[in-house]
Amino acid sequence: MQISFASIELPKEGAVAFLVEKDKPFAGLAAEADAAVSGALSKARDIGRFTGASGQTQDIVAPNGIKAERILLVGIGETSELAEADWVEIGGAVSAVLSASGSKSVSVVADHVDVDAVSLAEGALLRSYRFDKYRTKEPEAKKPTLEKVAVLTSTPQKNTEAFAGRQRVSDGVFMTRDLVFEPANILHPESFAEEIRGLASLGVDVEVLGEAEMTKLGMGALLGVGQGSAFESQLVIMRWNGAGKDEQPISFVGKGVTFDTGGISLKPGPGMEQMKWDMGGAGTVVGLMKALAGRKAKVNVVATVGLVENMPSSTAQRPGDVVTSMSGQTIEILNTDAEGRLVLADALWYTQDRFKPKFMIDLATLTGAIITSLGHEHAGLFSDSDDLASQISKAGTDTGDKVWRMPVHANYDKLIDCPTADMKNLGGPAAGSITAAQFLKRFANDVPWVHLDIAGTVWSEKDLPLSEKGGTGFGVRLLDRFVADNCES
Repeated sequence: MQISFASIELPKEGAVAFLVEKDKPFAGLAAEADAAVSGALSKARDIGRFTGASGQTQDIVAPNGIKAERILLVGIGETSELAEADWVEIGGAVSAVLSASGSKSVSVVADHVDVDAVSLAEGALLRSYRFDKYRTKEPEAKKPTLEKVAVLTSTPQKNTEAFAGRQRVSDGVFMTRDLVFEPANILHPESFAEEIRGLASLGVDVEVLGEAEMTKLGMGALLGVGQGSAFESQLVIMRWNGAGKDEQPISFVGKGVTFDTGGISLKPGPGMEQMKWDMGGAGTVVGLMKALAGRKAKVNVVATVGLVENMPSSTAQRPGDVVTSMSGQTIEILNTDAEGRLVLADALWYTQDRFKPKFMIDLATLTGAIITSLGHEHAGLFSDSDDLASQISKAGTDTGDKVWRMPVHANYDKLIDCPTADMKNLGGPAAGSITAAQFLKRFANDVPWVHLDIAGTVWSEKDLPLSEKGGTGFGVRLLDRFVADNCES
């Protein structure tokens, strides 16, 4: 999708989108266009019961007297109530309606209200994404036609400059979506690592550790998860140095289970195909690194992703096994399907031990329990730092990648104590997402830490304002904004 900003002038081709406030008449260029066709747009609006309410759209064939091919009315509600995230969704609505309409271009007229043109353009770009790599046949009526979105404003040059960073962040979102969509026969630990190596072209330093290196480091928790797979487990370290050479880095850690059968504790068959996206945490971290490097963020970042495949086989980990993590802490495996926390345990310990970061933020599609708690609207946020939790929550409100803080407490931590080993990898039937977070906290080694459980937000079974059904790219824009607002020099 090509995004541009231009001066306010009624276009002579393609589609035109007019932003309409709730229960208010046309204004600005929309009013001029309506007058030029003797009120035909107002008549169509009245017949279609279009009020301008937020989220409402009306697609009209352009009447004689307007050279453009169609008019799209986009309801924006009360402008005084609109925040940045709302403008992003308004832009997404333009792309969603016109994607397969037959129009190749649309000019969005932003001339009579206090429009956040940059956010609107960002939404249009984000909603244009499709993963059609493996489609060989598709009905003509469903093929996308929209190629260009121009936002018409009084300050096109200023908006063009401001949008450059949003473009790079969207590139990161698209990379995350690509990774999450890929089937597990294509994206396995080794091929995933190769995809990450491509970030070197943006200046990211990429280092890959294989099983031999991880064995020497004592990563028995991570390696135990992948020991039943034909693919070798990987630990990938990405470094972006955008600040001073000696400035302490910030860090992100991602769970990358490229397919999760549950292992010996086998999952039910129905729905198991969705477990290709159990690497969503790692996918978000990789997309975030692409975004930060793409916009040349002024911060030092180290990101670590543990890549494994959890398969049942004669070599697979068993319930009842005891493994020793890199930290030296031992873990009894009660359920091999509680595997993501084992991967993160060694990745977190390795990150804090080697890089001494200011803080660590991990992301994982960790528990079904978080979906029970929060559904698909918010990711669960767990932290021992009120400051980090508050900063990330604000970034979530601003971007629309919403999070909700959940508790961590010593009483929950007791639920993973174990008579056989230092801890068990399952806390019991209650507070499942919380006990999983408490498990991870034991490997942060007192470094300020945040855990984001994104199991309910990384994939959607329905179309969303900024994405079609499938991978959402959740977390890239959230954490990029958090870094921009709080971490850059």
